[in-house]
Order: sequence, then structure tokens, then C-alpha cells
Amino acid sequence: QLVESGGGLVQPGGSLRLSCAASGSSFNVFSIDWYRQIPGNPREWVGFIGTGGTPEYAGAVKGRFAISRDNAKNTVYLQMNSLTVEDTAVYYCRARVLDVEYWGQGTQVTVSS
Repeated sequence: QLVESGGGLVQPGGSLRLSCAASGSSFNVFSIDWYRQIPGNPREWVGFIGTGGTPEYAGAVKGRFAISRDNAKNTVYLQMNSLTVEDTAVYYCRARVLDVEYWGQGTQVTVSS
């Protein structure tokens, strides 16, 4: 089971840190992706962190967002800086290994003045 948290309302230029917490064991074998979705639009890939810990990012967030993981806490973080109104969406994390994947329920991020 995955649970996202940390969403909320923030002004343009502000920051938020999202968490994706997993229950169960063997968290370290899972790669974690972050996605976001605006109603009526397809889900958009935001970034990824593999088991080795090296993240990758979509062009729209590169340089502003940072993904990290703490395997001891079974948690992956999405640090979001310099937020713009275009970052407003529901953010989801996905854990995957081989052909198994789990999704969280999502957390709303709203960037507005």
C-alpha cells in the first residue's frame, strides 16, 4: 500500500514536499515514479527514482523538483520548488518491480495566489 501526503495550497514561487510512504517489506527493491494529473487530462510523468537512488525528471520540472528516497523509512519524497500555477494537479506515486505495480490515492497540490 502506498500513501501520498504533503499536498496543499501554496502561492506561486513557493515550495512543497510530498511524501510517498509504503507499507510492507522490501521497499528497497521497488522503483518509484511520480505522476500528476489535471482533471480531463492524461496522467503526466513527473520523475522517477530507481533502486540505486539516481533520479530522473521530466523536462517541465527539471531543476525545480527533486526526488529522494529513505529506504529505512519506506518513503520517497518529492521536493517541489519554484512552483507555478501549471504545477497544480493531483500527484500520485507508483511503486514498481518487474510486472508488479502499486499506486497511491493521490494528493492535491494547488498553486494559486
